[in-house]
Amino acid sequence: MLRDLRRRADLSQRELAERSGVPKSTLARIEAGQGGEPAFRTVARLVRAAGGELAFRLPGDHFATARGVPVGMPVDEPRDEADRRYPAHLDVRRVRTLRDWPGAWWAHSYTLPQRSWPLRVPELTYDLDRARRDKRRWRQETRARVTFRRACEDLPATSWRLLAEVPDAGPVGELRAHERSADLLLGEDLGDRRDVVLEGLVVAPDLRFLGIGRRLVELLATEVARAHIRSVHAVAEFGAVEFLLACGFELRASRPSALLLDVRGEPTVSPAPRPPSSGR
Repeated sequence: MLRDLRRRADLSQRELAERSGVPKSTLARIEAGQGGEPAFRTVARLVRAAGGELAFRLPGDHFATARGVPVGMPVDEPRDEADRRYPAHLDVRRVRTLRDWPGAWWAHSYTLPQRSWPLRVPELTYDLDRARRDKRRWRQETRARVTFRRACEDLPATSWRLLAEVPDAGPVGELRAHERSADLLLGEDLGDRRDVVLEGLVVAPDLRFLGIGRRLVELLATEVARAHIRSVHAVAEFGAVEFLLACGFELRASRPSALLLDVRGEPTVSPAPRPPSSGR
């Protein structure tokens, strides 16, 4: 519990010892589970110095907690090749893709296959920069709080607006789409068949690559199926193509032309064309 509190406060053992007035050796023994039961006053000083609060429940409840962290919960303790425990406040994580490793500056694409990596990538990594650690933690905490819904306020029935929102913070992602008539588009009687056209999807820059956009597309697919609509169409380029393919879209070999109808100003009625003369 103390290790987790210290991690959240982004403090090393030395920094927490200085703040609390508890010797570093005592703190190290407590975190390692050595030296018997620590004095309550010592634990309270450490918890408060890390920004936590002690709270005790009545008999029959499961946990006593400190700052919402259950006491006695198992703590993941990654170790290096010498079997030394990493400092808890560094947020050690496993390298599953190049995006997990800040040292992969040489990779032009995170999809680069492992056999093409010019350097050996470590199994574990962490951020030494405190600001970067704080941002990573904020991103993870925000992702856990995001909720998704379809907004229908002040919209026509054929418009689709899906929102990703964080309580007390507002929208952090939005997807917009609209319905179109396949009968009118193709000029055939298809039983009033409707399709949905994806207009755009945006996620707050600081929260990208967390799966929020994918969740919005999944919600759209669910809502479209519920409305008995058969397909969703989209036009994309560059990285958006890869994103939509990862969300289940299929790539069609079509190259539509971009057309513009400019209707600014008062509409005018052109005179009817004259029939060609016999001499021309």
